[in-house]
Amino acid sequence: MQFGLDEGMEVLTQTPSVLSALLRGKSAVWLNARKTPESFSPLDVLGHLMHGEITDWIPRVRMILEHRDTMAFEPFERFGFRSLIAGKSADELLDEFAELRRQSLTALRELDVREEQLSLPGRHPELGAVTLGNLLATWVVHDLGHIAQFVKIMAGEYREAVGAWRAYTTILD
Repeated sequence: MQFGLDEGMEVLTQTPSVLSALLRGKSAVWLNARKTPESFSPLDVLGHLMHGEITDWIPRVRMILEHRDTMAFEPFERFGFRSLIAGKSADELLDEFAELRRQSLTALRELDVREEQLSLPGRHPELGAVTLGNLLATWVVHDLGHIAQFVKIMAGEYREAVGAWRAYTTILD
């Protein structure tokens, strides 16, 4: 499937609702679950997504539209979310993420990106040459990847509890 902005917007628009359905009202056991002691918990991933809304997606879209590939993107600070989530409840974070995403999608609509602009070049600090279409498709895939991550982390909490059914629960592998 080739990237289409309208189809991509369908996913980007619904991500806050999906995350709310997965995380709202969950106990700390679910919200702080980790695949390994060093990996991100669902709350960490939510903070990571929030940080991306502020520093990554729309700033990079604007950079491509304004400067093309004459300037590299600012590197993304993978742990830059920590101050965003400190001392906040999951419900507060979900509400903040939904608002940040709403603002991002409003900005994207206002930029009125057209099909022919998807091939505009940008420059990633590590990956090199990219296009606006690559960036927007990655935003969608990034959301979907983290939704899958939430589900896998949460399922992993019952890895041993499923007993013999583990043979049928491929999400645990």
